[in-house]
Amino acid sequence: MDFDLDEAQQDLRGLAADVLTREATPERLKAFEKGGGSYDAGIWRALARAGLLGAVLPEDAGGAGLGPIELAVLLREVGARVAPVPVYASLALAALPIGRHGTPAQRALLAPLAEGEIVLTAAYREVGPAGAVAATARPDGHGYVLDGVKTFVPYAREASRILIPARVEGADVGVFVVEPSEVSITPQPSATAEPLSRLALGGARVGRDALLGAADSAAWKTLRRSAVAGAVALSSGVVAGALDLTREYVNSREQFERVLAQFQAVTMQIGDVYIAKRALDVAVWAGVWRLAEGADDVDEVLAIAAYNACDPAVRALYTCQHLHGGIGLDVTYPLHRYFAWAKHCGHLLGGAEDRLDTLGALVAQEA
Repeated sequence: MDFDLDEAQQDLRGLAADVLTREATPERLKAFEKGGGSYDAGIWRALARAGLLGAVLPEDAGGAGLGPIELAVLLREVGARVAPVPVYASLALAALPIGRHGTPAQRALLAPLAEGEIVLTAAYREVGPAGAVAATARPDGHGYVLDGVKTFVPYAREASRILIPARVEGADVGVFVVEPSEVSITPQPSATAEPLSRLALGGARVGRDALLGAADSAAWKTLRRSAVAGAVALSSGVVAGALDLTREYVNSREQFERVLAQFQAVTMQIGDVYIAKRALDVAVWAGVWRLAEGADDVDEVLAIAAYNACDPAVRALYTCQHLHGGIGLDVTYPLHRYFAWAKHCGHLLGGAEDRLDTLGALVAQEA
């Protein structure tokens, strides 16, 4: 398998890296955290001006029509700089399902997204295993009545629309495009500055035109897979950024008149971080390639990537903190952002044991 990006994907990566390096500076991130905003609007607009928000949107929505691999390229650069922008929520959770399954009216939401004018999101998680759907949608007259609770929904209050999966009575899982004002939104704690919310559907009524595609689980399958693929790509970038920061530190910090990198124990530990990073990278690129190709084993490979993001990647961030000594715990030093983001991605994915349970169930189905 060739994991090298093609020329267009390398150009996309270079553009994203240039924009985010220029915009998401440590000083800018520090000022953002003190300001208490939900996301950095300046960075968001810069991504839009560079055409990066439209990269994976359909061409009829003003996008470039690229796919999961390019989305992973973009999210990986966002993670490497821990840039506080709703790229994952808007593109991975919402735009890909809308672009593939939406009606013309629903797809019209993507044009202002490409311009950075709005934010979109989706309610991927519920209480219980990641990817489980207990929320219900009951047909009623000219629409549906939604009931249930969603958790860990990013940017719910900021979004123009929220995609909400629910089990449709007499059918399968459907995804509904809902205005935030239609549901009850309660803030939830987050490991990062990113706002998370609990959504209580509470009998919300939506029209039949709110259904994304059909109630046949197709839109839900797209949302579920892009949610996992996007989160593991984000985590891959976070680990890469933390490794770069730690490598720079151990190559410059001296103890006993020697730089830390000259100590064998330090070399072995940073080697472990590199191995965790590479293992996650391989699983991420394999997963998004299979997703782009529509391969039969895509869920299994994404589950492997998700496990690596939930466990080895988080342990690698602990090692990065250890190698930094006391400064690794200082919230005025950049490493704390990477650690928080790694934990955050693990929470969104459901945790290591949940991912192993999912992988085991998938393997059992093939036996």
